[in-house]
Amino acid sequence: MRPVPPVSPLRAVLWDMDGTIVDTERYWIAAEHALVEAHGGTWSHEQAMQLVGQSLTFSAGILQAAGVRLERREIIDTLTAEVIRSVQRAVPWRPGARELLDDLHRAGVRCALVTMSEEPLAREIVESLPKPYFEFLVTGDTVTQGKPHPEAYLKAVELLQEADPDLTVDHCVALEDSAPGVAAAVASGVATVAIPHIVPIPEDPRHTIWESLAGRTVSELETIAADSLAAAAAGSAVPVMGSPS
Repeated sequence: MRPVPPVSPLRAVLWDMDGTIVDTERYWIAAEHALVEAHGGTWSHEQAMQLVGQSLTFSAGILQAAGVRLERREIIDTLTAEVIRSVQRAVPWRPGARELLDDLHRAGVRCALVTMSEEPLAREIVESLPKPYFEFLVTGDTVTQGKPHPEAYLKAVELLQEADPDLTVDHCVALEDSAPGVAAAVASGVATVAIPHIVPIPEDPRHTIWESLAGRTVSELETIAADSLAAAAAGSAVPVMGSPS
């Protein structure tokens, strides 16, 4: 991939997947309902909302508490297989995601996927895209601690640094749709844009909120990265990252 010119403050964008690039949260919720009901239980909207953005291991524990009589690994495999089947029927792209990915690709900005879904589902989504936008994938089965822990984002930054040792967290912007994901990205030190989807995300000076990715530009992400770099240079504890809208 053509490297980003040194003058650009934005060297990489770290993308969440479920709810940010694709609207697969509804597929996960449907799979959860089917699994709980198959074990004689009931699954409420409120319970489903608890799992949005969480690690699959955490989610499997909640499903066990709801009456699913399977080991956590079996629950994860069952849910993932069902969501993959749904994606193979139709990939529900989120507005503006593919367009922004393409703009970043043409601008030479590196992109990485940071998702709590496991590699088989992430690969299914990535291979449905028209170009190889993602340099690498950090998936839920490659980390020991899931979101909201920052491990996945810190791992992504470390992988980016292998080809660009001068890159820091302040050269990166994360795109997330859920509270656990936003918390993970913020805790890693990466400037974070929240694009709330199923669950509202409150205003907070530690992140920027966009209503949608539709119509968003590379230059807007560059501004957020520039603000993050300026805040880091000034030693600010709470960087101001662009204007919410």
